[in-house]
Amino acid sequence: MNALHEKRQAQRQNAMRKLGMWTTAWVISQAIVVFGGSLAWPELTSLKLLSIGLNIILGLMMIGANRNLMKTMDELERQQQLESMGITLGLTLVVGLAFSSLHIIKLIPFDAEISYLVMFMGITYLVSLLINKKRFQ
Repeated sequence: MNALHEKRQAQRQNAMRKLGMWTTAWVISQAIVVFGGSLAWPELTSLKLLSIGLNIILGLMMIGANRNLMKTMDELERQQQLESMGITLGLTLVVGLAFSSLHIIKLIPFDAEISYLVMFMGITYLVSLLINKKRFQ
């Protein structure tokens, strides 16, 4: 039993390390897309497309690493994660469309940038995960 637990922990640590690696690579590629495309090579469409392609590939690798991490979780942890992800998806869709609509009908004096929605997603996920962890204890 102890050897099985240690093997499971090693698998989880490896999955977490890979997720961290792919997430870091994806974030760096996002910075390359934005800053490279607007500052370093604003006239080179081919480099812009190449950087977007790389960004998408790294993002898919990050999603796969997250999926692999979920496979290392027990049933309770997986349930907490899935509920938190579902809440985050639903709230992001509802709030995101409302936020965009506020911009379209000119009820907010600034652009409805995607970065606001990404921050909202992150906060929503963290709060809902903390609530779910407490609720399922």
